[in-house]
Amino acid sequence: MSHRASESETESDRASGPAPVALSRRDLMVMAGAIAGTAATGGAAWAQAAPAKRGGVLKVSANANPSSLDPATGGAGSDHTFLWTIFDTLVEWDYQTLKTKPGLASYTFPDPLTMVLEIQPGIVFHDGTPLNAEAVKFNFDRNRQDPRSNIKADLQSVADVQVSGPLRVTVKLLRPDTALPAILSDRAGMMVSPKAVQALGAEHDRKPVGAGPWKIVRWSANEKVEVTRAENHWRKDRAFVDGIEFFIIPELATGLRAVVSGQNDFAYQVPPRLIPIITRAKQLRQISGPTLYCLQLYLNMAKPGLDKLKVRQAINHAVDRQAFVKGSLAGVGEPAYMNLPKSHWAFDESLVNLYPHDPAKARKLLAEAGYKDGIELTVGSYTDQDSVRRSEIVMEQAREAGIRLKFITGTIPEISGQFFGTEKKFDMLLSAWTGRPDPSMTYSLLYSKDAYFNAGRVDTGKELADMLAESRVAERIESRTLIFRRLQRHVMENALVAPLAFQYELVAASSKVKGYESNLLGKPKYEFISLQ
Repeated sequence: MSHRASESETESDRASGPAPVALSRRDLMVMAGAIAGTAATGGAAWAQAAPAKRGGVLKVSANANPSSLDPATGGAGSDHTFLWTIFDTLVEWDYQTLKTKPGLASYTFPDPLTMVLEIQPGIVFHDGTPLNAEAVKFNFDRNRQDPRSNIKADLQSVADVQVSGPLRVTVKLLRPDTALPAILSDRAGMMVSPKAVQALGAEHDRKPVGAGPWKIVRWSANEKVEVTRAENHWRKDRAFVDGIEFFIIPELATGLRAVVSGQNDFAYQVPPRLIPIITRAKQLRQISGPTLYCLQLYLNMAKPGLDKLKVRQAINHAVDRQAFVKGSLAGVGEPAYMNLPKSHWAFDESLVNLYPHDPAKARKLLAEAGYKDGIELTVGSYTDQDSVRRSEIVMEQAREAGIRLKFITGTIPEISGQFFGTEKKFDMLLSAWTGRPDPSMTYSLLYSKDAYFNAGRVDTGKELADMLAESRVAERIESRTLIFRRLQRHVMENALVAPLAFQYELVAASSKVKGYESNLLGKPKYEFISLQ
């Protein structure tokens, strides 16, 4: 079944192009199978009846200011929807399955410790400089070694990178790594111009130069990001719109209203509570699809209290995941028992009942940890209405278990930076993990000792590191599944996180927007959109 945008279509609709359709809550609930690909309303993809038209400017309601527009230095999962306009990746993934395929380069493994990248000829960066083997090596070295890089953990298996021809790069590995192609479909595979980085330094965060379908025009922080078509882009079968304007509107209802009024054309990550607004707007289409988007409590295990296993286990027993889905997602989602949803190939059914909602048990664990009168913890969160609602639900659930939470709110980049960056504010962060193409990336980025998203940079042990390495050596999916089940059990038994729920993608688009395809990561790509 397709993971593309799901809509109800009659035969006449298919002949004349898609008509405005809204999915009901019941339709969306049918999608509880999520990643396996069950379509919400019959499995029909949002197909185009006519060839894509070039021209026009797509106006997008974006819910977060970027943390950075440099793929190596940014830290927010919400950055991707901006980054993909400016940067192509060495490896790409299929929208429906996340299976990898060639991008800027094709790849082979002549032996388990060697990856060879053959770069497509004739590609240039937006500044006119060539995207050749030297440029790719520069990016590898920068991503692995630059003090400002937040993606060092992605490339831990890389021992050396060699230029073995004008368009050939040979990557030598410390150990076999079957996840490396997927890793190179993410930030680590987004190629930046060496000339621009060397000339701009940290200013490249705001004035990025890539080789993607569009190039940066300007970024006005907390207001607008604007890109325009890169006329020298190596592919002519995409980037149909002349440009994209992202209007930064953190309040999701306000962002949706901008689309309803016609001011903007597209809003993403629309909360389910706003479905009635889309349904009433006859000029809008509603698109939904399954994702890896996991709402969770990040734990800084270097903080007093959270350095104790029984406190972290108490937090997991305190949260009522079913009630959280109902109260914060209007039931359009599924409880999260680990960092992968139920229909993912590496999901472990045995973990579903590891932490049943049990406030009494949570209080008992707190007492055993030395907190017989309960514990007070600070939590970072965001100011938008949906984040506030999630905070209220979690606060009330925690209170019943003797866990008193104090929430500090701000913008996504501000609060996330304060939690994960050098300040190390707050004990926990209520936010989302937005998923990665390969599960080894998720577990490495979240729990490796020096990973950016391991806020306390806590050593989570040799056993976890060994399982991560083992998952990247195994080639057969059956073997990898067994490894990830052991790894996930280790993560959850040690309560390294408190997962809450998986949220489904929900997009509202003007009827003139054609060709949008939902993807399993739930982060919009715009390469095939046209305006009719």
